Amino acid sequence: MQLSFKQYRTIDLIILLIVLAVAEALTAVAAKYWFTGEIYVLSPTVAVLCIVMMRWGAYAAVHAAAAGAVLCIVTGAVPEQFAVYCIGNCFALLALLWFRFLGKEKVRAKVLITGLYTVTVFCAVQIGRWIVGLFLGGSISDIGGLFAGDSLSLVFAIIVVQLTRRLDGVFEDQKTYLLRTESERRKKEAMDLGDTEYGDDAGHF
Repeated sequence: MQLSFKQYRTIDLIILLIVLAVAEALTAVAAKYWFTGEIYVLSPTVAVLCIVMMRWGAYAAVHAAAAGAVLCIVTGAVPEQFAVYCIGNCFALLALLWFRFLGKEKVRAKVLITGLYTVTVFCAVQIGRWIVGLFLGGSISDIGGLFAGDSLSLVFAIIVVQLTRRLDGVFEDQKTYLLRTESERRKKEAMDLGDTEYGDDAGHF
């Protein structure tokens, strides 16, 4: 059975959503029950959003909002916190400007630019949460706590994204990836066919 591009995209987005939801739930449970005294938290959200945006662009908004919802559900957050995390996480999409001005391939290919892209996603998420929090009665000084408390997530995201960019097709625009692999497949088939024809001709000598 051959999948259409839309079917492939839907399945891929769902798988990534499930991975993010499970990982976010596990880290939230760990922070709530086992590491209650720690001021730093570790979240996979930024790392996964970096990958989803590279693969599918603005569809990552679904994953951003879902990650915030999962975190809030697991930790028993109040409605205001749902807004802070669900809406604030969506500010990550500001990092799509990297693709607009440089293109996905350049962001993917250069270690430094990939790192800056990851940092941009992290900063956009924290600033987004802070802005939403301000509208809901938060303090200007809250931004320091957001950046400091989630700093481990940035380190984690940088490591994960740098590792995945080395894996074929993982940190890559999926339309480009599919076209590239299809082109490579056809070239290989053409070469194999040429070798077979050459071998058949050689048998007549």
